[in-house]
Amino acid sequence: MSLSSPSVTSPSSTTPLAFVAACAAGVLWGTGALVVNVLVSRHGFRPENISFWRFLVGAVVLLAIFGRSISWQRLRPVLGPVLLAGVAMAAYVLLWFLGIEQIGAAIPTLIALCLPPVIVSAWAVARGQERADLQLFLVLGGALLGTVLIVARHGAEPAREGTGSLGLGVLFSMASAFLYAGFSMISGRISIALGAGPATACLTTVAAAAMGLFGLYRPLTWPQDVPPQAWFLYLGVVTAALALLAFSWGAARLKPSALTVATLLEPLTAVLLSALLLGQHLNAQQWLGGALLLLSIWVLGKRSAAKTP
Repeated sequence: MSLSSPSVTSPSSTTPLAFVAACAAGVLWGTGALVVNVLVSRHGFRPENISFWRFLVGAVVLLAIFGRSISWQRLRPVLGPVLLAGVAMAAYVLLWFLGIEQIGAAIPTLIALCLPPVIVSAWAVARGQERADLQLFLVLGGALLGTVLIVARHGAEPAREGTGSLGLGVLFSMASAFLYAGFSMISGRISIALGAGPATACLTTVAAAAMGLFGLYRPLTWPQDVPPQAWFLYLGVVTAALALLAFSWGAARLKPSALTVATLLEPLTAVLLSALLLGQHLNAQQWLGGALLLLSIWVLGKRSAAKTP
């Protein structure tokens, strides 16, 4: 099935290939986390500035590929959800960064990554879309514990400003988590209505416009040196266009709980790349967390495949 055609399956069904696509999105986002760290620490760019250009470059690439296949007749009935989801995409990234600015990376990252699977799973169980059994609780618990073990030490640095508010930082992080959960739950329906390619192009364009409004508060600048420009292009093409396309394609075929757990590969990828490329040491706690996370994702993949019609 073409990525640019609407899915013929329902959002509640799932396929192994869709689960692989969601995992791939998490891995690609993990590479982006490493690039953002380089741009912030070595070149002095602010994360929100990086996010704007990431969304904008991604939108240009996606519109160039899928723009002609965007039909107004198909877009009009879901225009409201597209605008809401696009704004949510930009807002959950921005709020996460604002949380990090207040209290450092550890707590906001844990909240932003670990809370969404719980939210979407609880919502799915409440609506009868997911069966609340012991296996589901074990998978969620293992994935969340693994993520905590990976991130707790990796992101344990003080806040940049040194005078941040703990309450405000937690509030920003929780808002980010709820927005990401909502985005995960609505993106599948948009992808089914428009096709993964056109849906991703529309969502990324709206996110770029929404993030651009942040420039009214802090100026957004394009890098002047060649190396940072190359990193910005990588973020836009790979971690925005390609990763979000894989996410949208998987979202049309996966339950939101499976979708959000699969993308927890993001912190594991970032930590492993930091160890390989930046010489950062991984302790036993992080190796254990990685093993738990991979095991949980594997079990969830088997569970999803077993339910495929």
